[in-house]
Amino acid sequence: MISLVKDTIDEKDIDRLVDWLKTYPRLTKGTVTLEFEEKFSNWLGRKHSVFVNSGSSANLLVLSALLQGKYLKNTKIVVPSTAWSTDLAPVIQLGLKPLLCDSNLNDLSVDLEHLEKIFVDESPSALLLVSVLGLVPDMENVVELCDKYDVILLEDTCEAMGCEYIGQKLGTFGLASTFSTFFGHHISTIEGGIISTDDKDFYELLVSIRSHGWDRDLSKETQVKLQKEWGVSEFNALYTFYYSGFNFRSTDLQAYIGLTQIDKLDDWGKRREDNYYLYQRLINTEWKPTSYFDSLTSNFAYPVISSHRDKIVKKLQENKVEVRPMICGSMGTQPFYVKHYGRLELPNVSLIDRDGFYVPNHPKLTVEEITFITEIINGEISE
Repeated sequence: MISLVKDTIDEKDIDRLVDWLKTYPRLTKGTVTLEFEEKFSNWLGRKHSVFVNSGSSANLLVLSALLQGKYLKNTKIVVPSTAWSTDLAPVIQLGLKPLLCDSNLNDLSVDLEHLEKIFVDESPSALLLVSVLGLVPDMENVVELCDKYDVILLEDTCEAMGCEYIGQKLGTFGLASTFSTFFGHHISTIEGGIISTDDKDFYELLVSIRSHGWDRDLSKETQVKLQKEWGVSEFNALYTFYYSGFNFRSTDLQAYIGLTQIDKLDDWGKRREDNYYLYQRLINTEWKPTSYFDSLTSNFAYPVISSHRDKIVKKLQENKVEVRPMICGSMGTQPFYVKHYGRLELPNVSLIDRDGFYVPNHPKLTVEEITFITEIINGEISE
């Protein structure tokens, strides 16, 4: 079986973890979590990071912080229609209004013409931009549109950790960015997610809402300010909740695993990019994703759009190659969206949903395996 993903945690990581566990450390969130957050921030090039229990929780936490921190001028949030369920679901769960944007057929991110139309017609508060399967969006034009129409840019980079647009890492363009550290992603902490931002006030909102809405993890200065504002004694502050919070905390055990994962990120990203360009060279499909000059595509999985999808997928599965539909396909036709708003089909997304799928790309994938996969795909197209 050629697996879609492979675990990034190896025997050395497990041995190191076992040795650490024998010291009987604190396993819940503590100082190791802070160390992991700082190390990730330094690697990414942002001032603050918040480690949570999943990339999905990261998206929900960011939107909740925007809402409770009064960052939003209205309740309208733009979400790409080619995305993951927990890009859209938190918008609905928080009582916000999702506006679905069509995809472009270059990098599968938002269609800029449709995006600008939404900005003009709806004047939304924020755009949650998704880097689909680690493809690099046209960040220059996305940022320009967000600035022009006063729209907060958020980046879902759960599938794009390490990707760069003209030398700048994805996840450093918007107010905040989210990442996943789930099994099979660019790094693994077993389960986990990260939010990164340069905004100190937004960071402290995230930290508080992550842990019930209390002030225990905030700076002393902010604690004093909140306690004074609300007339709370230092003792009562232990169980005073300033925001409607969650328990999205991760653990020091997960953070400990993550510390050495970060050390491998750049090498693994280069391997993913090498695999991506090998696919690009070998595959003969009628469509190929676009790569931007001087950008790094640390591709999560290689996307294919072909009118021959069904027979290609059948042949790949017969040859024990793991394959998946193009993430959630069309969010506007997912049952949980249709129940709320009715069915919404967008032209490019409908094509992606009908003809799209993706095949493996991970650091342990071999040249022989990629060659084998592309030969199957090319063979089915030529028949």
